[in-house]
Amino acid sequence: MTDEIILHASTVVYNGHGLLIEGPSGSGKSSLALSLLALGADLVADDRTKVFLGEAENRPMVVAPRTLPALIEARGVGLLPARLRGPCRLALAVDLGVREQDRLPLSKTRSYLGRDVTLLHNTGRVDFAAALLQYLKSL
Repeated sequence: MTDEIILHASTVVYNGHGLLIEGPSGSGKSSLALSLLALGADLVADDRTKVFLGEAENRPMVVAPRTLPALIEARGVGLLPARLRGPCRLALAVDLGVREQDRLPLSKTRSYLGRDVTLLHNTGRVDFAAALLQYLKSL
């Protein structure tokens, strides 16, 4: 097993808790990250995220790859500067490529480097960013 991976994902952090946003191209990863930034989260990485195992806690950690510029894409606006934060612990993952059908879904996880992380699917609701931030606040 490798000790790090680079994912096609955007990542934000709130209060030390990282949220990895995955999905196909055009699914809204950067848009969701921008919404979370507007609500008080900080950017870890846009478009590509490095996941590695933290030495102390042996948990997945996230950070921008070394060559990634401190920018976030805003479709129809351009590339916007943003200060990158991290590394931080990966606490939650979202898959925008899968639509959540249940009003109160059962708990799901996804494995990163052999460690399970809570996974949520795309609700398609306008309050999704607010709900994600509230989730991170509760950790």
